[in-house]
Amino acid sequence: MNARRLASRLGLAALLALSSVGTALAVRRTEDPLALVPGDAATVAVIHWNELRASPFGSEVLDRMDGVSTDGDGSRFLREIGLSPREDIDTIVLTTSKKAGTSDDALVLFEGRFDVARIAAALTSRGAALQKSAAGDYYRLSAEHGDHPGAVALVNPHLVVAGSEAAVTAALGRRESGGSGGLMSGQGLGKQLSRVDKDASAWALVDLTRYTITQNREMHVDVRVEGKDEASRAVVGAMKSMSLLALEAKVHGDAIDVSATGLSADAENRSLLQDSLRGLLAMWRLAVQEKSPEMVSVIRGFRVDGDTEGVTVRGTLPGSVLRSLAAHRQAKRGTNQ
Repeated sequence: MNARRLASRLGLAALLALSSVGTALAVRRTEDPLALVPGDAATVAVIHWNELRASPFGSEVLDRMDGVSTDGDGSRFLREIGLSPREDIDTIVLTTSKKAGTSDDALVLFEGRFDVARIAAALTSRGAALQKSAAGDYYRLSAEHGDHPGAVALVNPHLVVAGSEAAVTAALGRRESGGSGGLMSGQGLGKQLSRVDKDASAWALVDLTRYTITQNREMHVDVRVEGKDEASRAVVGAMKSMSLLALEAKVHGDAIDVSATGLSADAENRSLLQDSLRGLLAMWRLAVQEKSPEMVSVIRGFRVDGDTEGVTVRGTLPGSVLRSLAAHRQAKRGTNQ
């Protein structure tokens, strides 16, 4: 092989190697919102609005959102950026992290369709300042209250990240590193993702050990109480022994299937919680049988089950019941006005 041919092959090999490195770096970046959630998150909740907004529950929530956005600067801001929460937002991911001696660090990620240029202009007109970082640009919001301004990163036309400045910049860093140190790398609550269906219409995981109410608790919790609220107080007492709470909701035709699971390492407290939840359901059934008889069969359909790890309560909320409850609340508000 002559020198010219050898040099040509070596040059081609070098170009291929550089191309492979560039491809690997490009693939490393992630747009998965869950991968941007911090690994030390105390709570994480996901709401798929593109599923829920078609349900009676979603319709009521969206109606309330429409009401909130009809007045004031919020309405003007939405008009300026050309955003309709009802139509343009598909998924919302909410997370908080708790650090000793500091307030909760909040982060919210929105998936949908966004006009980033219009949003940027609206933010700038309200005093937001564009900040440059190695992981990506973001807008620091004007600090009207307190010394810790919020931030918004317009990642792309389909992803917006908002929260405290520290939380937003950290999320941008995880995006560049492919989610390293984030929820999907299997840290913290990431180890518990198998306890929920990530494709559910909405779900949440809460690390109860990170909250003051569950700190320094004894292995066995005294839930002996007196009075008509005995069952509900017993539930609250037994929940103090729980280490994790998993919530889930699935749109099922015109109804929503819901479930809640609490984990506890203590068998006695798991048994207490099961008994308390069954007592609470029975109490509710008796309380509504005259005023809302349609709720009796709904409550009766809820089931409480337990295993060696935790206790689960699950049931179905029919669309007719959700609409009836919404109409009742609306009528009550009208009476109080």
